[in-house]
Amino acid sequence: MDKVIYNPKFCYRKIRDSKRIIYPFLLLSFGLRLLSLPAYGAEGPSLKGFLQTNYSARITGVKLPGAKRQELMLGEERGRLEGSYYPSDARVGFDVKGEVFHDWVEDDWGAVLREGYMDYLMDKFDVRIGRQIVTWGVGDLLFINDVFPKDWEAFYLGRPLEYLKYGIDAGKLNLYTDLISAEFIVIPHFTPDNIPSVGRFFFFDPYPNITNREVEKPKTVFGNTEYALRMYESLAGADLSAYAYKGFYRDPAMRADNFTSPTKISLVFPELAVYGASFQKSALGGVVSAEYGYYDSIDDRNGKNPGIENSQSKFLIGYQKAFQNDLTIGLQYYGELMSQYKEYKANLPPAFFRKKKIHQYITLRVTKFLKYQTVKLSLFTFYSPDEEDFFITPEASINVTDNMLLALGVNIFAGVKDNTTFGQQHKNSNLYVLARCSF
Repeated sequence: MDKVIYNPKFCYRKIRDSKRIIYPFLLLSFGLRLLSLPAYGAEGPSLKGFLQTNYSARITGVKLPGAKRQELMLGEERGRLEGSYYPSDARVGFDVKGEVFHDWVEDDWGAVLREGYMDYLMDKFDVRIGRQIVTWGVGDLLFINDVFPKDWEAFYLGRPLEYLKYGIDAGKLNLYTDLISAEFIVIPHFTPDNIPSVGRFFFFDPYPNITNREVEKPKTVFGNTEYALRMYESLAGADLSAYAYKGFYRDPAMRADNFTSPTKISLVFPELAVYGASFQKSALGGVVSAEYGYYDSIDDRNGKNPGIENSQSKFLIGYQKAFQNDLTIGLQYYGELMSQYKEYKANLPPAFFRKKKIHQYITLRVTKFLKYQTVKLSLFTFYSPDEEDFFITPEASINVTDNMLLALGVNIFAGVKDNTTFGQQHKNSNLYVLARCSF
């Protein structure tokens, strides 16, 4: 993420008139009310939700130029209403998750449909159409074959972990056979990652004085449709999966009129194909995981375009073990091996950070439950030995009641250099708090 210098606002539909925020919520409520009407032989719908406050403040004492709230990086109230309806005598079901929120940093209201889909269920297959969240792979906060959009800004701000994933507007077909099962996804509309944005974060910009910038997302046309396939099966107690994807990078690449002294910068999303596999099995007293993916950078296979990622192999191995007294520890080693590294070095502009041929992470997760699992203490750390930077996020949470959750955590960034993945975030270390009331 060190090359990212601009964040288009694409996920949330911003609504500046606070009265207009009522309409999406009323529409959702009305739809759920229709689902609750009695039907012959049908079970009643499920309806639940929560009210939540979530705040994050920068603890480094450094002022961000142009920021509206300075130390306050996140300040919001959020409400969710979720309804599902799966009649026992029908093959069609529905699930909807809608949210409204108030953002104190932007002084704005907004609404978002987190998920909203229809399922058609059969014995040997099922179909899901609509906005849905898909999670693939075996990595813990390390994503190789999970090529679907992420919200890294939410993750770095201390939002609940579920907000790291976005819903995609897609059609999904699941097939179940005695030999192998498969999951095939068609995505007609491209959604990029949400990366740390201007106004909330410090980050490295190789061309800070260039203001002539634009974002070019893939158009919604048939030729830009994304395809993803997962085939999986259990064999000798191991969960095996194979993956394929054809689409685009979720992080933007840079296109400049002149990389040495540019006057205009365009952020584009190059074509990408991914082929991989994963393995997970109980062994050595715990769970052993491994995953591999080859990233084929279709628009820069010769490695000579400095603004586009080179093709590379990504891999990880992990081990997790549960101990007595509700203690769990997990370790992972992750690597990226760049192809065409000689061409990469020869064409790299002076303003860019030079990556090493092998980029690595070592992660540690520690989770401890107390008081009948009502108190949770957790720690997750990223460390990169080649970039010499790290990210540490400890958190403590407590279920005060069955419906009330409180959480307190810290996101700590540090690094030797200011232009590495986590080193560029060192001024953004923050303390966050969360209160959620479910119903």
